[in-house]
Parts: sequence; C-alpha cells; structure tokens
Amino acid sequence: MTGILLINKPAGFTSFDVIAKMRGISKIRKIGHAGTLDPMATGVLPLFFEGATKACDIMPNQDKRYRARFRLGLTTDTQDITGKVLSEAPVMATTADVQAVLERFAGDIEQLPPMYSAIQVNGQRLYDLAREGKTIERETRPVTVYELNLLESDDIAHTYTIDVSCSKGTYIRTICHDIGEALGCGATLTELCRTEAAGFMLRDCITLEQAQQESQAGTLFERLLPIESVFAALPRVTLDERRAKLFQNGVRLDLVRNKIPRIDGTFAVYGGETKFLGIAHNDYDKNELHMDKLFSLV
Repeated sequence: MTGILLINKPAGFTSFDVIAKMRGISKIRKIGHAGTLDPMATGVLPLFFEGATKACDIMPNQDKRYRARFRLGLTTDTQDITGKVLSEAPVMATTADVQAVLERFAGDIEQLPPMYSAIQVNGQRLYDLAREGKTIERETRPVTVYELNLLESDDIAHTYTIDVSCSKGTYIRTICHDIGEALGCGATLTELCRTEAAGFMLRDCITLEQAQQESQAGTLFERLLPIESVFAALPRVTLDERRAKLFQNGVRLDLVRNKIPRIDGTFAVYGGETKFLGIAHNDYDKNELHMDKLFSLV
C-alpha cells in the first residue's frame, strides 16, 4: 500500500522506534518518515509507505509548528529536561520580561546548533562527541521563525508555553535556552509537541494504539493519504493521455508545442483531472518540460 499515515508520536519513542512499531502493525517493511523528533517530543510524524517514500526528501513545504514549554532558572547539557543539570539560578523575570524577549527570536535569526544534535562536523555526529564529554566549535546557521507567541505563563513556577512556527532545521530547545540566556537566568525545555509538519496537522494524526486497533479491524490503510497531498500547494499542470504517457516515459515535452503553462519553480503534473504523475519544472533554456520525480503511471 502506498500513501502517507499521520502518527502522533508518543514521548519516549524515537522516530525510528515508531517506524519499527508500524512495520509490525502494518506488515509493511518499506516505511520512511519526514522530520525527526527527539524522544521526549510528541506530535506530528508523517510516515511514508512503499512508493510514497520517494517524497520524503523533496517535500516543498518543510516548515514546522511547535508548542513548547520551558522553565527559567535551570540549564542542562542537552538544553532539555532529559539532560544533566548544569546550573540553577534565581529567577527575577516576569511574564512581561519573557514577552519582551521573544521579539528578539522572531524573523530571520542565526542559531548555534546544540552539541546534542545529529549535525555532522568533520564526519562525526555532534551528539556522539557530546556523549564523550567533548564540546567543539560550531558555526551558527540561519533559520526563520515566522511566528513566536506566548501562550501560557506561570511566574511562580517560572514556566512558560510558546507557540513557534519555523523553518526546517530550527532547534526549539535552543530558542528556549537562548531566551533564558537573554533573561540572565538560563532556561530548559520541559515539554515539546509538534503541532504541524509539512502542512499536516496534529488533529489529523492517530496514535500507535489507534493504528493497532485499525489494523486489527482491517481499516488501517483507509487512513493513508495519497502522495499528492504532500504537493497540494504546488501549481498544477494537466496533460492529456498522449502527453501523459510521453511524460512518464521520460520524454521532455516542448513547452510551446505542447502548450505547457509558463510556471516558474516546481509544479505537480497530472494525467487528466485526477491522476497524479509526479513533479516537474520548466527548463526555459531548452524550452522543455523536465521531470523531477515520477510517482505513478497512467
């Protein structure tokens, strides 16, 4: 079965743990995922079954949204509550102070990746070095925080919940850590839930327990979303049957002769009104329609 299943990842599971669990539930071996979540995190984890795995690395929308809670006055080596405590400090900051500091972390910002991350430096994962007690120089990376809102606050417990809409590669625990540094008392991420990924929403996800129940009832695969749902936001080009067959056979169609619409960037290609074929772009230098990825045949 080919398609996308939206899972609400439970805390304590790695993304690969979820895949292993779903292989057992679905009896399908070829499963991929989009957007790794730390074990402590919960929320949207899109799983790609069979032929849909080809879409994992080419999704046009890789933005994410999170609900995160952090505590002021505490820092750890992992920047989250699972790590070793490095410092504890008195907290003088209030909700108003937190609200004011948030503005610094919205928009296009530079972020220093944490040592406990999967980023490779000189062929080594940072988290492997961190587990050996090593800290190395890292370069900051540009990320974009589209929205950063304070949802809840508790000035007595010094805990605060934020809503973060951001680009791929943004570390939410680092945002919380940096907020703490800006306030002079430190901060640690205590809860994290991804509420949106690749345009998919938390409300549309099912739990592993629900997946097990639906598998036993024989209805699990009815939950699969079609591959084209990943590309729903792209412009659409529709080919007639003859041109669709040429496209699926790798023929580069002449843009003018085949009346291909002038679209800059990637677009979705359909054979007729409903058959999703793949994604492509217009090569204006050669005046050809260029296939980027074929997903299905007419």
